[in-house]
Amino acid sequence: MKPRIPAVFERLDLLEWQLCQWMAGFSIYRRWLATLRLASRAGDWPLWVGLILLQPLLHRDAAGWHLMVQYTVTALVAIAFYRLVKTRLCRERPFITFHTIICNEPARDRYSFPSGHTMHAVMFLTLTAMHTPWLAPWLLPIVLLIAMSRVGLGLHYISDVIAGAAIGYAFALGSLQLAG
Repeated sequence: MKPRIPAVFERLDLLEWQLCQWMAGFSIYRRWLATLRLASRAGDWPLWVGLILLQPLLHRDAAGWHLMVQYTVTALVAIAFYRLVKTRLCRERPFITFHTIICNEPARDRYSFPSGHTMHAVMFLTLTAMHTPWLAPWLLPIVLLIAMSRVGLGLHYISDVIAGAAIGYAFALGSLQLAG
């Protein structure tokens, strides 16, 4: 049985597909495509695991260990929520719906809403900005590249990325409130 796609996604798809196609079209430039792929792979997990593991070194007192636990728990809760939403809303990826959008990186699954890469990127940027503000300006360009890579590689609509960013920000704020 094919999942029923919410009508709001059908309307958004029609509004966004040309902009997504335009952004994905820049992937004809090899260096830009390599940059997007690198950003996407960094956003898979290695950057965030590294950031989590660095907390005891960045904060030499007991706070570093507490932050490591906080970041880990926040990421795990966010992943659970993300998977629940993604499997319930079932928005097809742009390259599946519109064959004129080229997919330049293998998709892990069929559905695109929300962007988990962007969710984690914004979540960790927000947590880092609060706990290690000097590191945030270094992280911001990477976070922006990760978000752009999702659309530029043909894997997500812009609204998927915006929703992922909003969810990541909300989880970071919730984590900061609970740990505060």
